[in-house]
Amino acid sequence: MGLTNSSVGIKAVDSGLEIKRLSPSDKVIAIAGNPNVGKSTVFNALTGMNQHTGNWPGKTVTNAQGYCATSKHAYVMVDIPGTYSLMAHSAEEEVARNFICFGEPDAVVVICDATCLERNLNLVLQTIEISSKVIVCVNLMDEAKRKNIKIDLAKISERLGVPVIGTVARKRKSLTALLSTLDDMIDAEHCPAPLSVRYSDEIEQAIDLIEPIVRQKTNGKLNSRWLSLKLLDQDQSLISEINAYLGNDFLLDETLIAALEIAKLKLTQSGIGPDQLKDKVVSALVTAAEKICRDTVIFQKEKYDAFDRKMDRILTSRQTGYPIMILLLAMVFWLTISGANVPSQLLADGLFWVQDRLTSLFHFMNAPDWLHGVLVLGVYRVLAWVISVMLPPMAIFFPLFTLLEDAGYLPRVAYNLDKPFKCCRACGKQSLTMCMGFGCNAAGIIGCRIIDSPRERLLAILTNNFVPCNGRFPTLIAILTMFFVGVQGGTIASLFSAVLLTVVILLGVLITFGVTKLLSATLLKGVPSSFTLELPPYRKPQIGKVIVRSIFDRTLFVLGRAIIVAAPAGLVIWMMANIMVGGISILNYCTAFLDPFARLMGLDGVILIAFILGFPANEIVIPIMIMAYMSQGSLLELDSLAEMKQLFVLNGWTWVTAISTMLFSLIHWPCSTTLLTIKKETGSWKWTALAMGIPTVIGVGTCILFASFAKLFL
Repeated sequence: MGLTNSSVGIKAVDSGLEIKRLSPSDKVIAIAGNPNVGKSTVFNALTGMNQHTGNWPGKTVTNAQGYCATSKHAYVMVDIPGTYSLMAHSAEEEVARNFICFGEPDAVVVICDATCLERNLNLVLQTIEISSKVIVCVNLMDEAKRKNIKIDLAKISERLGVPVIGTVARKRKSLTALLSTLDDMIDAEHCPAPLSVRYSDEIEQAIDLIEPIVRQKTNGKLNSRWLSLKLLDQDQSLISEINAYLGNDFLLDETLIAALEIAKLKLTQSGIGPDQLKDKVVSALVTAAEKICRDTVIFQKEKYDAFDRKMDRILTSRQTGYPIMILLLAMVFWLTISGANVPSQLLADGLFWVQDRLTSLFHFMNAPDWLHGVLVLGVYRVLAWVISVMLPPMAIFFPLFTLLEDAGYLPRVAYNLDKPFKCCRACGKQSLTMCMGFGCNAAGIIGCRIIDSPRERLLAILTNNFVPCNGRFPTLIAILTMFFVGVQGGTIASLFSAVLLTVVILLGVLITFGVTKLLSATLLKGVPSSFTLELPPYRKPQIGKVIVRSIFDRTLFVLGRAIIVAAPAGLVIWMMANIMVGGISILNYCTAFLDPFARLMGLDGVILIAFILGFPANEIVIPIMIMAYMSQGSLLELDSLAEMKQLFVLNGWTWVTAISTMLFSLIHWPCSTTLLTIKKETGSWKWTALAMGIPTVIGVGTCILFASFAKLFL
């Protein structure tokens, strides 16, 4: 993920600490908050940039930067990962904590959800322990009003000791007060001390023992009270960051070591060990948040979230949750299949009209036939196929997927599938990356960044290919329609195709579970980690923004990668089909060589070579089959599915061939775009090779078993 830099020229920073200012006078503002509070929406509204927002923790895994200016100051806004606390129990918490502590922001804006403010104050209280320049932005005030929640912002501000501003991030004008308050805070020479959370007497005494020494050693660079508490907590990851920030081994000081030993001894004597200390710290934060909200947040408990609770009883129950998921999946596929046909045909007609014009141009220029063949019939025709077949389904699927995300349904999917993935010793977040794989496996691989555990991230990466991407849909849909639905067309046929496609995909999901469990018991042994998944409120999706975001952030991004690898593939395919050795093309030699092994799988040599040559883009598998069967030198398309079925049957296809081809389409090596993404994400050729080898071996084995079993009935 990342930001476009068209408007401000500032890119996402992976380290989370490097800041790129347009001017030395720019002020750096950290934007923090829990997941699902509209943090990135506030960021987008302030900077005018299209930072993607998500409905699950960890969607923003790097610090994204944008530029914002008022009449008084210019600001570099830094959208840090959404996190529930700064205690660094996860990668998101660690990145957020490190930026607030060591990134030296000029101020921190903490975004809160007005509908669950008490819970969000936990992060606010931890933040004001680190920095005195904090503004609390209570977002989603419109949602609170709709749920009859009344919030006294002035009284909350008085109790916290920091400014508290109410906003509706979707309405940019509501952020004017936030920017004005930010200007005032930057201009102020001294900020009043915010609320200091008081812990138990034993903890306070331990802090008092070491704080004077810590204050002296840090020279005011870090909040000494907060740092003293963290030293008692023995957070090793934080100690390493402190040493790097201060430029010395902070804990080697003998005076500090002695004071720490005395403080820990006193805590131990009081029955407070490391675990008890963490519990008491969290308890104090929760109690402080409750006290602040006691008479400042007023709502009717039995009514304010009644709708969400009713919906969740339906969408997350054991009886109805899974059937609804399957029904929605089938509906999305039906809309994708039905909606993509016409634009796909129009796009193909337009692109192949351009091909005819290019052909005329080459003839006019008296270009040699081989050059025309390579560039037009090879490279351009393959690109035209990939674009016309791939673009319309993605342009429909990704917005539909994003609408479900924006409405708050995808976290319910993760909730429902968390238990099955836990049984496989994997992370429930894998369900979200698996869903992204339906649009594009490369996008699903990138989505695996939301999984904190390296082991579980690898599990998700290695198994993402078992759910078919939209590039494999044309092959699956064509074979389903020709051999099992009928080629007459119509609404009923498209509905039946969607149902059968859903059954095939459910098989892919089951294989995903099985392979995940096998890997977690062998190559990637381990215990599944826990993660916090908040079920956000149901919201009305922003349809316009969803369409723009899904097209530019996902559809065109994935299409661009596919085009890069499809162009050279067109060259290779044309050369294999047109270079003759002894009167026979290289393509025919390859099909003859592969035919005996392919027959064991229930296929033939043409089908297997089509999958091999379709490695850069699965969309061209069917056209390669047609080209090879008809002994033509370039990719072809028949006028109807009836003609295609007739061609396939004349070349020996049966229902066994059809099912074997569908199985291999479902379970075979990832495309080149996905493999390149895996290499980039893992940084390892070993894991990339495994990601290719595992589905290939399983796919070949499954086809051989099925073909052998089917022969008993022929």
